[in-house]
Amino acid sequence: MGFSAYDVAIIPIITGLVQLLKNVGLPNKFSPLFALAFGILAGVFYISPNDLAEGILLGIVASLSASGLYNQAKVLRKESRLKGEKNSIS
Repeated sequence: MGFSAYDVAIIPIITGLVQLLKNVGLPNKFSPLFALAFGILAGVFYISPNDLAEGILLGIVASLSASGLYNQAKVLRKESRLKGEKNSIS
């Protein structure tokens, strides 16, 4: 059980798919649910197609990782903007 280097590539793909849905009108409150659905689908059909339980578990891990990746990027963008504002005030 585990992710190979190719399986880990699914994490930014999940993030991108959820972001795409948000750009076409998906409310923010549903984005974790769609990330979870995409993760489970990827886990069952791509990461571990021969073991349903393992696929679901790894899909959940991938979707949680994708959500964390998005949240961390959001925090970094916010910090970057704040630093830019401080530099322009000084």
